[in-house]
Amino acid sequence: MTRLDTSAPAKGPTTGPAKEQLAKGPGKGLLTGDRYRAELNDGRELYLDGARVTDTAAHPAFKPAVDELARLLDLQHDPAHHELLTWKDPDTGARLARGYQPPRTLEELRVQRRSAEFWHAESLGQHGRSPAFMASIAVGVHDFRHQLENARPGFGANAEAWYRHCAANDLVLSHALGDPQIDRSTDPVDDPDLALRVLEENDQGIVVRGAKQLTTLAPLAHEVLVYLSASFTQRRGEQFVVWFALPLNTPGLVTLCREPLGSSPWGHAHPLGARFDEQDAMLFFDDVTVPWDRVFLLRDGELARRGLGRINAWSAYIGHVRYRERLRTLLATATLVAESIGVDGFRNIQEDLGRLAGYAELTELFLDAAEARATVTDSGLLAPGDTAASRVWSAEVAESAVAIVRGIGASGLLMQPTENDLAHPRLRPHLDRYMRGRGIDAERKSRLFRLAWELTGDAFGQRQHLYEYVHRGDLARNRINLYKRYDQSAVRERLERLIDVPAQPAAPQEVSP
Repeated sequence: MTRLDTSAPAKGPTTGPAKEQLAKGPGKGLLTGDRYRAELNDGRELYLDGARVTDTAAHPAFKPAVDELARLLDLQHDPAHHELLTWKDPDTGARLARGYQPPRTLEELRVQRRSAEFWHAESLGQHGRSPAFMASIAVGVHDFRHQLENARPGFGANAEAWYRHCAANDLVLSHALGDPQIDRSTDPVDDPDLALRVLEENDQGIVVRGAKQLTTLAPLAHEVLVYLSASFTQRRGEQFVVWFALPLNTPGLVTLCREPLGSSPWGHAHPLGARFDEQDAMLFFDDVTVPWDRVFLLRDGELARRGLGRINAWSAYIGHVRYRERLRTLLATATLVAESIGVDGFRNIQEDLGRLAGYAELTELFLDAAEARATVTDSGLLAPGDTAASRVWSAEVAESAVAIVRGIGASGLLMQPTENDLAHPRLRPHLDRYMRGRGIDAERKSRLFRLAWELTGDAFGQRQHLYEYVHRGDLARNRINLYKRYDQSAVRERLERLIDVPAQPAAPQEVSP
């Protein structure tokens, strides 16, 4: 194997079989639920709990989540939603998923928002890595293609071909940004296992070795886009800086799933965890060959840093659509819980619900502001205005939003009968008498409280909450970046003029003897 020689001239992309696959044909078009299920069984090397998964769509750990995604994908074909959820590609005449539409006007941007609102309302704001979210990142890669091409001829064309391949086949995507948590006090140059790295460049492409975390949705996706989070763009070793995309059944790519969060061994149905557990995974790249046509950026940390914000401009906007729906779900759940136990008229409860309503309303305003501040990119797309401050705010209020629901439900969230308890003839009279609510029977109340617990307290709820805190990136770093780039010049100038002028001393006051 030829090791990477950083002093040698950079090799360029070459035409090969994968290039032809990306470039030819109109694609398969909009996904259906059945086609999605079939395409997941593509021979990928997927592991769960020490065993290899050979039929993802039918595996009991994944089937409910796959079926939910399949249901949503089928809605694209429903005449009632077809116009909202799809668009006609002017280049091919094909109907494609709305998330893949590159918006050029404010109306197109707003239609993308309405389409995402529909998707996330259907999933109660629980799909952080929805196809609508990830498709918008592919749009970002498409938008950034000129910068990639200028940096290295051929890479921009690769990015464009990949975007068109994803859109034409309605691919469900994942992305991988973070490095494994081994020793964050050490640089990858000193320990190469700390980050994914390029081992070799050859005529076929690049060879990469390493791991990526936390790859949400990877077990349920067609492809993964690999790039770098903001913390990792400025590497001391250029061999650690790379952007590429691969099918998840690529030879040498191993996917390890975490423990599923939708199981129900003791009678609790866990409808949210079962339907909306997107699965998080570690990806192991065991000397994987990435064809040249799949490489978008190589050994350019500054371009990776600039490109991160550009390619995520639309996904940050769509992410706010999803978070607004999650807040609305938390608010409605908290209200129903308060009503069920007769505390909805208490002043302190109404104040808490008002705070949660304010969070939801502010998220709506952030979306409006992103549209009002939208700008045209160098490729002619309309990108939403910067959402950095609102992303920081969202992470900051995430704990408060969940705590409001927990505080209203209190101990009732912990102690609720299961479906089997409700069906037991010895228990049911006691449940009807002592576990009912105000105007609600024990059966309905138990399901409501179990839903609230699933949103805020059990394994699924805790995962969703942690996701809100970490998926927008390191919160301290984001605050620091906000401070560093916030323009204070005008106010500083006014203050400096004020302190440059000597203050007039006050006249001495006569003191009576």
